Amino acid sequence: MKSNNSQQTLAQTFNLLKYTFVIVPIVAGADKFTNLLTHWEQYVNPSIASILPFSASVFMMIVGVIEIAAGIIVLKKTEIGGYIVAGWLTVVALTLLVGFNYIDIAVRDLVMAICALSMARISKIIE
Repeated sequence: MKSNNSQQTLAQTFNLLKYTFVIVPIVAGADKFTNLLTHWEQYVNPSIASILPFSASVFMMIVGVIEIAAGIIVLKKTEIGGYIVAGWLTVVALTLLVGFNYIDIAVRDLVMAICALSMARISKIIE
């Protein structure tokens, strides 16, 4: 009986993580075009912004497309999408840490990366 209950709890936890990592990247990605939640350009490391061949605004729109795609991949291929999201969030966090800007956001993104990695690993036994 406990095994069945444990399996059900694991499945519920997995689904919570999965749909979080479907919705959040899609919403954040879409917001890169509207800046309703925040002005995303402020998070671009100035040293990176200075070498871009286009504006920080255009860069964030490209980021938005990538995030929307990542959310869709999580929905369709959770394991692969989880690894993509985990890697993406780690890169974002590292760029924030390099500039020593938005340390709170960097830490949050690293925690989210660990959650996405955990979801990807759990997907091997759930799906």
